[in-house]
Amino acid sequence: MNTDYLNLYQALNDEQSMIMKSTRDWVNKYVKPDIESSFNSEKPLQLKSELAQLGAFGPIFPEKYGGLEIDFISYGLMMKELEKGDSSVRVISSIQTSLVMFAIYSFGDEHQKSIYLPKLASGDLLGSFAMSEPNYGSDISNLKTHFSIHGDKLVINGSKLWIGNAENADLSIVWARNEKDQVQGIIVDKDDITNFQSTTIKRKWSFRSSYTGELFFNDSEVSLSQLLPLTSSIKNAYECLNIGRYAVAWGALGIAEECYEIALQYSKDRTQFGEPIAGKQLIQKKLVDMITEISKAQLLCIKVGELMNENKISYQQISMAKRNNVRIAQSIAKEARQILGGMGITNDFSIMRHMINLETLVTYQGTNEMHVLITGKDITGIDAF
Repeated sequence: MNTDYLNLYQALNDEQSMIMKSTRDWVNKYVKPDIESSFNSEKPLQLKSELAQLGAFGPIFPEKYGGLEIDFISYGLMMKELEKGDSSVRVISSIQTSLVMFAIYSFGDEHQKSIYLPKLASGDLLGSFAMSEPNYGSDISNLKTHFSIHGDKLVINGSKLWIGNAENADLSIVWARNEKDQVQGIIVDKDDITNFQSTTIKRKWSFRSSYTGELFFNDSEVSLSQLLPLTSSIKNAYECLNIGRYAVAWGALGIAEECYEIALQYSKDRTQFGEPIAGKQLIQKKLVDMITEISKAQLLCIKVGELMNENKISYQQISMAKRNNVRIAQSIAKEARQILGGMGITNDFSIMRHMINLETLVTYQGTNEMHVLITGKDITGIDAF
């Protein structure tokens, strides 16, 4: 593998290697043949059943809930390979696993887990994670969506914006304030709610092969039994985001690897002035800088994965990985595009599509600036928010 300069992937165990290879094969079969037309037409690929068959929905959870009980490095490798296909495909798996299923698994009761997790793992249900609001993104701790309890019903009011899978989801994990001003999670089943509406945002330039939308609640009623009983703070939502940000760190690495591989091969094939451009000093410097940053990002991902496996990870360490890997992926995609020259802007190659998707990843689940402040507070002890 051209991107494994330090032979890190050769040190993976058999299960990790198998998951990386099987996911790569799946992407080559189901994503790469149709992703450009999907992106150009803004018509998402319909791969819910295929993703479920791959095991990409909830693979980190116990088998009794439909999971595969894989470790976090295996999960990260799966996210990396899915993102090489397209961010829109990885995000479907990541929302389902890192945000929706993790919320139910961590904060739900046994009845909620047994009902929803197996159906989410099998793809019978598709979920969304409703946290961001029109006026509260980075400032999400001040979210305004709220609910009150009336007998055996919850009454929800508010709206959510930039929600992945929104209109296409069967259920949503909605974060809202209770009457004591505590933020709690609610499982909102589309088949069991009143006065609810969802819409899809059209004409996106990024994540064009996935659904993104808004949710509207106007005295919307759901059963009291849908409240996640172990939630009591916005910090519970952040715990879900930690798993999501970990997936983004690996996914961004996948984009970096893909763009480097394309640029390396093109530089060997493209002849100018009587020789391959790979023989030019400036091209070699670009390629060496790319593989150096990729190798560092691989080390970062694997170490963070090890810490997660050992339950020794901090959310600040995950923030570092997410920010770093998105940032280097942006730089590598740009340099790769330049190596390809004019061909780099065509859809004969995936680089420009990845560059556009990275514009979402740099904001998605916390902007680079917010992650600077998260890690900055950790190392200085001073809150600069």
